[in-house]
Amino acid sequence: MILISFGTRPEYIKIKPLLATFDGRIPYALLFTGQHMSLLEEVISTTDVRQLQIQDGENRLDSIVSSIMNNDQVFRDIDSVMVQGDTTSAFAVALAAFHRRIKVIHLEAGLRTYNLSHPYPEEFNRQSIARMAEIHLCPTDMAAANLRQENITSGVYVVGNTVLDNLKGTEFTYGNTILVTMHRRENHELMDQWFHQLETLAVKHPEYEFVIPLHPNPNVQQYRHILKKVKVITPVDHTQFIRMIASCRFIITDSGGIQEEASFLGKKCIVCRQITERVEGMGVFSFLCPTPLELPESFRWIDTNNNHIPSETEICPYGDGHSSEKICAILMEALNV
Repeated sequence: MILISFGTRPEYIKIKPLLATFDGRIPYALLFTGQHMSLLEEVISTTDVRQLQIQDGENRLDSIVSSIMNNDQVFRDIDSVMVQGDTTSAFAVALAAFHRRIKVIHLEAGLRTYNLSHPYPEEFNRQSIARMAEIHLCPTDMAAANLRQENITSGVYVVGNTVLDNLKGTEFTYGNTILVTMHRRENHELMDQWFHQLETLAVKHPEYEFVIPLHPNPNVQQYRHILKKVKVITPVDHTQFIRMIASCRFIITDSGGIQEEASFLGKKCIVCRQITERVEGMGVFSFLCPTPLELPESFRWIDTNNNHIPSETEICPYGDGHSSEKICAILMEALNV
């Protein structure tokens, strides 16, 4: 039986289509690591959801990691463990499984910036998971090439990203909304500058409506007062957010995952980061903007060159919406299910 670990909403969104595909074909249990507690209500009906005993407080992540490492019970009757991406809890689950000689499967494997500070600590986490994993489920050919460069050649598969399985059949248009998201740790010290530039753009371009679902992190919220012309809304669920992507003109974001979803829905992104691990769409769907001072020029360029109709060469490089089926077939063979 596979133990599938998740604890954040983005993680759950990525495993949701996988669980639907596994049902009746691959036996699994869920390990809920508890970062976003509201998720528990959505999955509690699942027959086997294993939870950690977590102490609330300032060092909640430390409690999560400690609970994983010292909890034999959650690994009972488990032959393999699936972790995804690059969270610290994913690293801890992989490490705990590795110490128990349980096979580790890494979903969304091979993403790299090769800069341990960008993103921090995610780059360390995903590189470390790769050394422990036996099966590497990569979203792109480039991610698989990264692993081969690191002398990881066995058990490497290119499957696309499961998050795109949720988007099959979604129709998209090009409205007058500029969708904005900002939350990354690397941008916290510059958040006021990013927000000032966004507000200036919103004033300068009244033909567009700038909308930001504001992240609840206090490092983001403390600069809310800067945004007057920019429309600030509370965070929305994933279904509503996909509707916003599907109907917007283009996106300003520091997110990695949104780059994938946007390209699948034919939308371009200004990526407010110094570096990105999702390089496949750069120059076609995504365009780096390393500093707040460069945002006006990035905006001008993408607004001028946004032709709104993806050409034959503008195909989403992150998957085709059928990743879950590919993964299920791979694991059924690899695990002799």
